[in-house]
Amino acid sequence: CSMIYGSTGATHFDQLAKIMTGYEISGPQSSGLFMGILFIAVGFLFKITAVPFHMWAPDIYEGSPTPVTAFLSIAPKIAIFATILRLFLYGSYGDTLQQVFFFCSIASMILGALAAMAQTKVKRLLAYSSIGHVGYICIGLSCGTIEGIQSLLIGIFIYALMTLNVFALVLALRQSRVKYISDLGALAKMNPILAMTFAITMFSYAGIPPLAGFYSKFYLFFAALSCGAYFLAAVGIITSVIGCFYYIRLVKRMFFDTPRKWIPYRAMDRNKALLVSMTSFLITFFFLYPSPLFSLTHQMALSLYL
Repeated sequence: CSMIYGSTGATHFDQLAKIMTGYEISGPQSSGLFMGILFIAVGFLFKITAVPFHMWAPDIYEGSPTPVTAFLSIAPKIAIFATILRLFLYGSYGDTLQQVFFFCSIASMILGALAAMAQTKVKRLLAYSSIGHVGYICIGLSCGTIEGIQSLLIGIFIYALMTLNVFALVLALRQSRVKYISDLGALAKMNPILAMTFAITMFSYAGIPPLAGFYSKFYLFFAALSCGAYFLAAVGIITSVIGCFYYIRLVKRMFFDTPRKWIPYRAMDRNKALLVSMTSFLITFFFLYPSPLFSLTHQMALSLYL
């Protein structure tokens, strides 16, 4: 921020937009401005756990209390993506930053899909799943178009919905000392409703229609194709197929595997049950009436350009 202010004398987004309209970031006289924008982008990518700035996420997600992990998975990402849209699209978006977001999107999708396959703990798997979904959401940012921004907003909303649901379930399971994926073996036999809800959320994460996660990825990939980023869309589709492996592995563990030890699951309290019911309903029946979300996100995307 100091570099940008020292190079331009401005701190407001609209002032930066006027200064940088038609401005060529090249040469030694603009190195401070370029480095300032790049450093801010790196700081934001670090906070949303985009690769290669993701190193802190798996350990923090696993070691933190589950409510803190849920907060870190949702609230900072929404705030940072909103700030990125305001700053880089409205104030100082260029080809260099588009390439940075393009690379981080591809790297996050690939690492999130491959690293999650080797995990044995539930929260570490969700950490790498979160990294992968950040890569999908960054597709909309890489496009830099109205369709891309709308798909990004849709992706954030549906991601927050699914993450609220899954962490409410994990929080209920942690009360029964469930830590490893292998501990889920008795869930379908001890609590079939909880197991079915968990399975629906995993299928939505995997992008299986007609659940909400499918529509999120569909619009993100469609935005990538519409702006000519065919490679980005291809990587997203391939990593989504890879991601199906570890999401469906959880479902298989719950319904078809014999547990090594039987865990008596405690009943979910009323607040968690209400949250899980609401989010599960929206995830399952989103396809019936998606128009309000699409209209709202379209208006929000237009407001960034008009």
